[in-house]
Amino acid sequence: MRQVAATELPTRWGVFRALGFERQSLGKRSPETAIVLVLGEPSGRVPLVRIHSQCITGDVLRSLRCDCGEQLELAMQAIAAEGSGLLIYEQQEGRGIGLMAKLQAYALQDEGLDTIAANHALGFEADCRDFSLPGAILNDLGIQRVRLLSNNPEKRRALANAGIVVVEQIPCEASPNPHAARYLRVKKQSMGHTLSFV
Repeated sequence: MRQVAATELPTRWGVFRALGFERQSLGKRSPETAIVLVLGEPSGRVPLVRIHSQCITGDVLRSLRCDCGEQLELAMQAIAAEGSGLLIYEQQEGRGIGLMAKLQAYALQDEGLDTIAANHALGFEADCRDFSLPGAILNDLGIQRVRLLSNNPEKRRALANAGIVVVEQIPCEASPNPHAARYLRVKKQSMGHTLSFV
């Protein structure tokens, strides 16, 4: 893994340092990449950290089929309110299956399959993401303890496997909408996400 870029990124939540990381993985033609947005000096305390997987439909197009765009905004707001923290934004679209396969999975969901069954029908696992890169990045930045903004237990496990202590896991929960209700139910009931709605 190596850091390939560092620049300033002004946003509506404040001016962040944007760090670019990449890692070449065995069997993959292109490297894994992540952008890390750093606000303030998080190494001096136990920082808020959000690990966020790219979601063009939710983050950019503001689709209501998922909660990704809202989670991204909630995380940016929380980090800004604290005055420091990190957002690690990974290129793992569609739980790691890519944008075109995600759209195919959406079409299968339109026919009645849930998100897991749709992925399986396309020959993928329920979640193909690998969260080891964020742990490697935090180690590289000298951050050993974090407060994790996440509902996903896999992210906490991945950080623990990298030697990062998750002092606290803080919910990052968007208000449910009718278009995302089934998707969120599957995340809670089948994937173990800590969501408060019933």
